[in-house]
Amino acid sequence: MKRLLKRRVIAAAIIAAACFTNAPGQTVIEEWGSAKLPPPPALKPATFNPAETALLVMDFTNQTCTKERRLRCATSVPKVLKLVTQARAKGVFIIYSAAVPGSVPTDILKELTPAAGEPVLPPLGPDKFIGSELEKTLKDKGIKTVVAMGTQAQTSVLHTAGAAALRGFKVIVPVDGMSADEVFPELYTAWHLATAARISNQVTLTKFDMISF
Repeated sequence: MKRLLKRRVIAAAIIAAACFTNAPGQTVIEEWGSAKLPPPPALKPATFNPAETALLVMDFTNQTCTKERRLRCATSVPKVLKLVTQARAKGVFIIYSAAVPGSVPTDILKELTPAAGEPVLPPLGPDKFIGSELEKTLKDKGIKTVVAMGTQAQTSVLHTAGAAALRGFKVIVPVDGMSADEVFPELYTAWHLATAARISNQVTLTKFDMISF
């Protein structure tokens, strides 16, 4: 009898615990602290054909990418500049964008000043395809691959790279060429691009020193 009673008490405790865990109102917010980070996505070498590739150099402006405003972005600039310089020499199509509302092409960092004929998209928000002719421009030039770099990672890089993938472009994202205020937005962006349905199969996460052309 005692043994049966003990079993019933244990069963009741288990049920009560389950009910508490799944209590009405329990959301991801309440469970936030219990979340475990997934393992990082694998970085892979990336090779592209210069004639069929465009570099998207997004939002590297005086308002968004300085040591004072966003140190992680400022730190990425030398690597971004190196790829831009090499790609330009190979005839790669390069597109820039201005960042905050009211910013203009001259707000782009001096180191990354567009060359003659390289277009600069106006401030369009996180998805550079919305409100622009970016898709038409890329397709008219026979572009099949885009290299997405920029700041903030969770806005311009995440949404423009994802939008490009959903439009059928191959997308290369050097993780050391996307920046945010802190590590987590960059981590989230990389995870999303590497795992999201219909996006991940079009995206290659890489590093600058793993890119060749």
